[in-house]
Formats: sequence, C-alpha cells, structure tokens
Amino acid sequence: MNFELLFILLILGAVVGTMSGLLGIGGGLIVVPALAYLLPMFGISAELVMQIALATSLASIIITSGSSALNHLKLGNVDIFVIKWLLPGVIVGGLIGSFVADWIPFQYLPKLFALIVLALAIQMILSISSSSSRPLPSPGATSCYGAIIGMVSSLAGIGGGSMSVPFLSKHGVEMRRAVGSSSVCGCVIAISGMIGFIFHGTKADGLPEYSLGYVYVPALLAIAITSMLTTRFGAKLATTMPTPKLKKIFAVFLVFVSFSMMF
Repeated sequence: MNFELLFILLILGAVVGTMSGLLGIGGGLIVVPALAYLLPMFGISAELVMQIALATSLASIIITSGSSALNHLKLGNVDIFVIKWLLPGVIVGGLIGSFVADWIPFQYLPKLFALIVLALAIQMILSISSSSSRPLPSPGATSCYGAIIGMVSSLAGIGGGSMSVPFLSKHGVEMRRAVGSSSVCGCVIAISGMIGFIFHGTKADGLPEYSLGYVYVPALLAIAITSMLTTRFGAKLATTMPTPKLKKIFAVFLVFVSFSMMF
C-alpha cells in the first residue's frame, strides 16, 4: 500500500457509494474490475488477484450496502415482506458462492465475472421495454430465488442488486422500494460471502501484509471511508429520479462493466 494506490481507492470508494445509493448495488461491479486492474500493478500475485478482489469487494459491500440500506429505511424505500423471504436464501447462496469461487482456477474467474455481468445486463435491458408485472411467488420460491442471487453474487463479488432489483421490479415492487430492499439483501450477501472467503484465505500462501483471509484490509478501509459519505447522495437521487431513467442507467452501466472486464 502506498499513497498513489490509497488516493485511487479513495476516489473509487466515492464512486461506489454514489452508485450503491442510486442503484441498490453494493459496488462490486466497480470494485472487482478496478482491483483486478490495480492490484497486479502494486505487486500482488496474479494467482491471488481475483480472490482478493472478490473478497475485498464483498467486505466493502457490507459497509456501502449497510449505509445505503439505512438511508433507504429512513426514506421508506424498503419492503419488509420481500426482505423476510429473500434473506434465508441469500445467506445460504452467499456461502456456496465463496466455496465455488475458491474451487475455480484463477485464470477463469475474470471471464466468469464478465459473463455473469453480461447476462445481468441483457436481463435488465429486456426489462426496460417490458411492462408486464406479476405478483411475487410463494415465500418458498422467493427464498429459492434468493439462494440463486446469493450464490451468483458471492461468486462475482457483487451485492446482488443487479439480480434482485430486476426480479422485484418485474414482480410489481415499485422501483425505489426494489432498490432499497436490494441494499438490505446486498449487505447480508456480502457478510455471508466474506465469511467464506476469509475461511478459504487462511489456507492461501503469498497474501499481502494486513490481509484477513482473502480480504485486503487497507484497500477495504480506503474504499469504505469515502463510500459511506456518498451513499446518502445516491439514495436521494434514487428518490427523485423517474423509474425508466433508473433502469436505463442500470442497464448501460452493466454493459460497460461486462465488456471492460471481458477484454
């Protein structure tokens, strides 16, 4: 860790916090590709970069999504029924995703991340022109979908907003409440996934100093400091911006991240 990297991570945290409050994402869609690009430049082994990026991203999501969730709760943007039935699934799925990520060879993790995000981008783009809405499925089915969200999100180091927001919006949850509920779920996914990455990281060799398992603590703190300050700004934007514009911003953002990571 040096001052140049610290400054970059502070800026990164400010962007992450704004996007978390605005779109209900935990910031992993920014943090993972950013750390995957930055860490090798500062001496981190290529074999460890993606695991560190995923784990540190999830750890930062605990803070950014938690802060965003509190702001949305104050603004009345959280659906308690949705949270009640999604959470059991996302906890289990988050743990499973961390185990799968540790099993996959390191050279395939960036491509897998890009494919997951591209699939999420396509899903969101299709939902923009779709006006159909249906009731939420049964509590059991909602929990199963939560498990899928948790597993894929942990595997990609993201908070799950890119899956839970379209799911909730499609099932009749108003967009602002979908974003707020997603922030709560994202915090829980991050906690579950981070525990798994810490466990697996205790067995890894060559980790940088001040690491907790695969979580690189200096990067986590730098991102967290500024992200906590900007989530409120993003949450206020989510309250004032119209739903179609939110969906378009979300979809374009996902496409950009996917292609930047793929190539």
